[in-house]
Amino acid sequence: MSNACCAPLDAFQKLTFAMPANACDSHAHIFGPYDRYPLAEERSYTPAENDVGRFLWHLDRLGMARGVLVTASACGTDNSSVLDALGKHPQRLRAVAVCDGSTDRATLAAWREAGVAGLRFNLYRLNGRSVYKNGVGFEALQALAPVMRELGLHAQIWVHAPDLPDLAPELEQLGIPLVVDHMGRMNTELGVDNPGFKKLCAMLADGTAWTKISGADRNTKRRGDYSDVDAYALSLLRANPEHVVWGSDWPHINYFDPGHVPDDGVLLNTLRRWVPDDALLQRVLVDNPATLYGFEK
Repeated sequence: MSNACCAPLDAFQKLTFAMPANACDSHAHIFGPYDRYPLAEERSYTPAENDVGRFLWHLDRLGMARGVLVTASACGTDNSSVLDALGKHPQRLRAVAVCDGSTDRATLAAWREAGVAGLRFNLYRLNGRSVYKNGVGFEALQALAPVMRELGLHAQIWVHAPDLPDLAPELEQLGIPLVVDHMGRMNTELGVDNPGFKKLCAMLADGTAWTKISGADRNTKRRGDYSDVDAYALSLLRANPEHVVWGSDWPHINYFDPGHVPDDGVLLNTLRRWVPDDALLQRVLVDNPATLYGFEK
């Protein structure tokens, strides 16, 4: 069985700014309770149990009103816990679900009505190999794209930005909004002039794609500092500030050393370093998520 992940930190660094009303954490996961929502038998990691109640606690402690739940690979294509959370908290929550290419229109339409704003697809490869089990790939995206286009669902793409020059032409032909996870999972050693990262910036600039300036803790080589990620986040914000959202990636799965689990306060204070202007902070944390996920404006 895969290794068990560390639990998220309860304490966090004091925020250096006032959280704007209706701020949204645009990328997080929930797990459990496992007696109702068991994990997939085949999975790459075993997360600690953190259900929707714990997620709402996470939002409340940070002063955030809204959140977007993304079905994690450890859950496979079982979106039950996420759909249940949407039903219980329709004002506060939206979701991004995972499904295979055979999922019918009626199911997708029901999910859309419930608050599912997009579907996630795993195109992430390192050295040509998949990193996580249970990912739904490009063939499923192609099969689902016509219905997604009709229903107004976006495609959330988990991809390594250096692969975008090869993948972008086919993705752009689908005619649906694209949301690239975690700044394209850019290793900071590659530099902002990497052709794939420049392609991501260009896709934002022409309105083809959105991105989440999340995952600083996964992209950095300076644990707990993240200053080496600054140039990437700032490049994306310059490319198109209206197509950028932020997420914590709570509860920070795939950390196996408690000393490495990121502090949500540090992540938010890092965002503030990237976005010192209050109007831009409002856009990234409130206005853009409302547009992308369909929250009340």
